[in-house]
Amino acid sequence: MSTQTRRERQRAERHQLIIDTAREIAETQGWDAVTVRRLAEAIEYSQPVLYSHFSGRDAIVAAVAEQGCAEMAVRSRELRTAARTPEQALTAVASGYLDFARDSPALYDAMFVQKVDLTFGEGAPQALQDAFAELAAVFAPFAGEHDVETFTEVGWAALHGLATLEQHSRLRPDFRDQRLALLVTHWTQR
Repeated sequence: MSTQTRRERQRAERHQLIIDTAREIAETQGWDAVTVRRLAEAIEYSQPVLYSHFSGRDAIVAAVAEQGCAEMAVRSRELRTAARTPEQALTAVASGYLDFARDSPALYDAMFVQKVDLTFGEGAPQALQDAFAELAAVFAPFAGEHDVETFTEVGWAALHGLATLEQHSRLRPDFRDQRLALLVTHWTQR
C-alpha cells in the first residue's frame, strides 16, 4: 500500500468518525451539544483537523443529513420492492418514514429541520435525490393528472407533519395506524 493510499484511507476514516461522533452526540444530547470543540475532544483530534474536513458545524450537520437521506432511500427501496401492490408499497414506505423519524430523531432533525446548506431538487446531492426518488416511486401510481413531483411533495409534507407532531408528543400515540390509513386512503383515491 502506498503512503498516499494509506493517507487517503486514514483521512476518509477520520471524516466518517467526525460524522458518526456528531450523530452519536446529537442522538444522546441533542444538536445543541454538537460543537467543533466538543467533537475534537470526543475524537481526540485538534479543531484544525476537523476544519480540514469540514468548514464548520453546519457542514458536519449537512454531512450527517446526507448520510441519513442515503439510509432512508435504502430502507424505502426495501419496503417498496417487498410490497405486492402499489397501495401496500405506499403504506409500507409511509410507515417506514414515520418509524425512521421516531427511531432516529436527531438524524431526522438534521435531515429536515436543522438549518443546513442542503436543498432538494436540481443539483441536490445524490443521496437527497435518491430519497426523493423513492418517495416519488410510491406516490407516482396515485398522482393521476397531477405532476408526480408536486404530488410527492405534498405527500411528503403530510408525512413530515405527522413525524414532527409525533416527535413532540402532539398526537395521540395509539392512533398512529388510523392516521396513516386515512392518509393512504386519501392519497390512493382517484
